[in-house]
Amino acid sequence: MEADLADYMPCSSIAVDSVLRMSSAGVIWGACYGPFDAERLGLSGSSRASYIAKTVGKCGFYCGLFAGIFSFAHCGIQRYRRRKDWVNTLSAGVVAGAAFGAGTRNWKQVAGITGLFCTFFQFAKDSKSV
Repeated sequence: MEADLADYMPCSSIAVDSVLRMSSAGVIWGACYGPFDAERLGLSGSSRASYIAKTVGKCGFYCGLFAGIFSFAHCGIQRYRRRKDWVNTLSAGVVAGAAFGAGTRNWKQVAGITGLFCTFFQFAKDSKSV
């Protein structure tokens, strides 16, 4: 049985790793989505290039920020509770969702849905390892 690195690594290292991985995924997503959206808006030339660059940066930043908040909260809650279960994932998802939804009118709804989605992901991940 393999040891979980989360047991030995500091939460900050886990969060940095998650930020780097998800920021990269966000940049790739922005690079795919940006040109499509610029075409839909009818942009061309330098305004198109500027829009794509902003989209790439924004997607990378937001994905990395969410990953950092979620990973740090998940690790902290797991170490505090000394358990590895779905409650940690739900709680971390709610924290990350609340942080992202704070600027919206429905921040409670965003937090709840994010926590629920993260919990479903955890259930799917746990079912594959059995």
